[in-house]
Amino acid sequence: MSKQTIDEIAARLRKAGIENARLEARWLYEDAPDEKTLAAWVKRREAGEPLQYVEGFAYFMGHRFQVDGRVLIPRPDTEILAEAAINYLEKLETPSVLDMCTGSGALAVSIARARRDAIVTAVDISEDALCVARENGADTAVRFVKSDLFAEVEGEFDVIVCNPPYLTSDDMDELQSEVRQEPALALFGGEDGLDFYRRMANELPKRMKHAAFFEVGMGQAADVKEIMQAAVPGRCEIFCDLAGIERVVMIEKPI
Repeated sequence: MSKQTIDEIAARLRKAGIENARLEARWLYEDAPDEKTLAAWVKRREAGEPLQYVEGFAYFMGHRFQVDGRVLIPRPDTEILAEAAINYLEKLETPSVLDMCTGSGALAVSIARARRDAIVTAVDISEDALCVARENGADTAVRFVKSDLFAEVEGEFDVIVCNPPYLTSDDMDELQSEVRQEPALALFGGEDGLDFYRRMANELPKRMKHAAFFEVGMGQAADVKEIMQAAVPGRCEIFCDLAGIERVVMIEKPI
């Protein structure tokens, strides 16, 4: 490892306002296949492009996923959703699973890898996103469908998972510059951030056999719980992320 090169990169990133400059400098240095690539990557990162887009991948549930400007970068918080759904699936044999708003396919593919017997369908309105998701799920039997929510999706599913766009108008106005480079289609959830939950709730009674899991933004859990229980008067559970923030709402149909 060239300490001098890493020091130089870290100095440039620090000057560009990158918080974890030293750590990112080391990652860039270690991941670049050659000096030309490294130089190009550093320049892009200096300009504020997210590290995951620069390198072309992000890790989720221990797996490496391709990401670029066509998809939202998978966040560690979403692993709470994946883990909750995978744990729930333990009680079901050959479960059918729907991942709505799949984006990079991280949720659908992680579930499919954890449960090779599951029949997993992943849906997104963006064909660009689906192109990335298909590549990420090439080693699985996940079926990818282009659809505006349930419009082109038939049947019902044992478990539904969904990490929908949930940022409010105010949130969008206050986004960090790096997040502004991610697709707005995957971020904006309407004036109050709850549009997609309302639309999903309308379909749940006839689409969900057992349970549905939704990622939510900070302070949204109570509202999403109310929306879902109005549609399906069943048991509701809320899961917190590692920071103690209510991050996932689960609604389960009464037996």
